[in-house]
Amino acid sequence: MTAVIRSGALSGYHDLVREMGGAPAALLRECGIDPASLDDEDRLVPLRAQIRLLEVTARALDRGDFGMRLGHRQDIGILGPLALAMQHAPTAGEALHCASQRLFVQSQAVSLSVIPQGPRPDDALELRFELTEGFMGPTRQFMDQCLAVLDRVGRFLAGDRYRLLEVRLDHSPTVDLSVYRRAFGAPVSTANPHGALILERQFLDAPLRSANAVLQKMAFDYMDSRFAEPDKAVSARVRLVLSRSLGSVTTTREYVARSLAMHPRTLQRHLEREGTGFDLIRDEVRRDMVLRYLSTSRLPIEQIASLAGLSQTSALTRCCRRWFGRTPTAIRRDGP
Repeated sequence: MTAVIRSGALSGYHDLVREMGGAPAALLRECGIDPASLDDEDRLVPLRAQIRLLEVTARALDRGDFGMRLGHRQDIGILGPLALAMQHAPTAGEALHCASQRLFVQSQAVSLSVIPQGPRPDDALELRFELTEGFMGPTRQFMDQCLAVLDRVGRFLAGDRYRLLEVRLDHSPTVDLSVYRRAFGAPVSTANPHGALILERQFLDAPLRSANAVLQKMAFDYMDSRFAEPDKAVSARVRLVLSRSLGSVTTTREYVARSLAMHPRTLQRHLEREGTGFDLIRDEVRRDMVLRYLSTSRLPIEQIASLAGLSQTSALTRCCRRWFGRTPTAIRRDGP
């Protein structure tokens, strides 16, 4: 099934492109998106088309920070009904938990994880944003947009209890890092395995002035009636586990089955019913990860092989020839 996203995620796109001297309608059509679809924030557009739109726009306007600029113009409202449930939570932590559990309302192919960085109360907190499906080609602008929106949402929820310690980009940006540092007001690191914001953990306990259990329940009821949670198709869950663990553990079928609290044979039956298999998904996740790092980062080839769970650069070269008909060096030099 084609991954989609609410068109509300492109709120402000027209105005920003016009301010930068571009033609938003033409760019939207180039990427297969009906410009009129942005008039209805609940209309669904293909996520692949939005990801491509942001990359195409950044190149057309020669603005390598376009995705970040768009995200910092947006606010919690782009999340539609999910925004209402978040705003009426008792604390910022509960609001984030709500978002992590129901982000499928925005798109079934994105994931937000709230990950403590250690056992102590004064340890940091990681807000990690990921795509749960593979996308060929760069996703730099989309990930920048998502991290910028997350930054805006965090500041809105917690006010002066929001302390951003670091921004972790999953790519090497095409503009100077000082642009990112000024925009986020925090240190920025590049070419990380995941895009994330690192916060002081006190953020979780920040009380929300708009907390209202009755209104939050109404928002939950609305979402439950309008947006059926994807039963979390097993293939999507397998893809997410693999994207988080390749290169750090031995990602066997048994390991992934344990992570999903399943027997390996049960896992395989689910995947067969969905028309796929474990080895095929792992190969796709590895392929998409390698292409992303080769096309958007300057990481050494050896490190990319390791991050993809390949023991040697020769294995990476063989895989790239099979996937793309080219060597890793040629892909990096000539683009995807």
